[in-house]
Amino acid sequence: MRVQTQSVHFVADTKLLQFIEKKVNKLENFYDRIIDANVILRLEKTGQIQDKIAEIKIQVPGDVMMAKETSKTFEGSVDGAVTALRRQLLKRKGKVSGR
Repeated sequence: MRVQTQSVHFVADTKLLQFIEKKVNKLENFYDRIIDANVILRLEKTGQIQDKIAEIKIQVPGDVMMAKETSKTFEGSVDGAVTALRRQLLKRKGKVSGR
């Protein structure tokens, strides 16, 4: 699976990019027909606090799935989005296999 990461208005460090790639690649354990993943990281300023937003879109045959999470850290946001996508993939896998 190809993982593409974009960071809006900042430069993501290598450690964060490796974390994202590792987490997103784990989704293949739940559904092996994922074509590619697109991760968008952005900062949202709400008052004094900057929230970190991670938006992940994955493409599977015939569909595009998306999850968006907001947290105090990018790692937390990515974790939440990956968890939401895992649920979507398991639901899709159940429908496809007829369970």
